[in-house]
Amino acid sequence: MVNIQAVKADPAAQLLTPHDSVVVLVDHQPQMFFGTTSTDRGEIINATVALAKSAKVFGVPVVLTTVASKTFSGPLLPPLAEQFPDQQPIDRTTMNCWEDQRVVDAVKATGRPKIVLAGLWTEVCISLAALSATDQGYQVYVPTDACGGVSVDAHNNAILRMSQRGVVPTTWLTTLLEWQRDWSRTETYEPVTDVVMQHAGAYGLGVTYAHAMIGGH
Repeated sequence: MVNIQAVKADPAAQLLTPHDSVVVLVDHQPQMFFGTTSTDRGEIINATVALAKSAKVFGVPVVLTTVASKTFSGPLLPPLAEQFPDQQPIDRTTMNCWEDQRVVDAVKATGRPKIVLAGLWTEVCISLAALSATDQGYQVYVPTDACGGVSVDAHNNAILRMSQRGVVPTTWLTTLLEWQRDWSRTETYEPVTDVVMQHAGAYGLGVTYAHAMIGGH
């Protein structure tokens, strides 16, 4: 029951902030995209690059990891790699990146308790890592539009399985706006709207229109 006297204008503790988040991007590679059929691959690429740009706007650390990049899966998605020209992805053999100590150490080194986790495939590399990190006390958020599975059922069942263990399904745009949360935060206002205009479809087109017709806010 609500205690009316204690109610105040305060955000929920479970909301993401730029200071408590770390982004982990897993296996956005050609071979993994070849097997992805749960949604349009171009939409996954758009969402992934948008998520990466969003993290950069807010200074949220990003951990990049690939699987068998030299022998099977190929290099990191080029437009994603372009966002981090000085960062070498952690290349693994494990399907579950949470079983690679280097990935775990990279996340631990950020000191952040909330993981924003996205990649291919949802039902293997994402769900196994999300369940493993959650089991150790992390709060995990999965932007499902930056993920894909080998089938619609595989993708959806993975989301259901993760949700049952407390993993939060979200989207790249929700994540961006949750980090911003207040349009009076002027230091990130313009960069946020830039990402929106580049990647947010109809919403981005609306912002473009407003800038053109109305001018600066």
